[in-house]
Amino acid sequence: MVEIGFQQIGLELGTGAVIGGLIGFTAKKVAKVIAVLVGLQLALFKFLESREILSVDWSRLSAGLVNASETAGGAATANQPPGLVTSFLSVIPVSAGFTGGFLLGFRRG
Repeated sequence: MVEIGFQQIGLELGTGAVIGGLIGFTAKKVAKVIAVLVGLQLALFKFLESREILSVDWSRLSAGLVNASETAGGAATANQPPGLVTSFLSVIPVSAGFTGGFLLGFRRG
């Protein structure tokens, strides 16, 4: 049987919220920087292509991105952990705190 200690649940929830908030805040900042860099790179490619300095095969470039996302999505479902219910119950407090903190940090960031 799983023992429930409210102090332990509160500690895990709070720790998960703080860590999630920090990661959410950082993730939003990193995502903005990556978006700017990718946008600048695509603009540079388009500019160089318009000056006929560079030839970009846009269909091959986008096909590579689609294949990478399909490969990454398929790998996550290959292995199922044993004792799924027990594993799920043991991570609920940390996951709930992390999710709430992540969303708050991402929103405030």
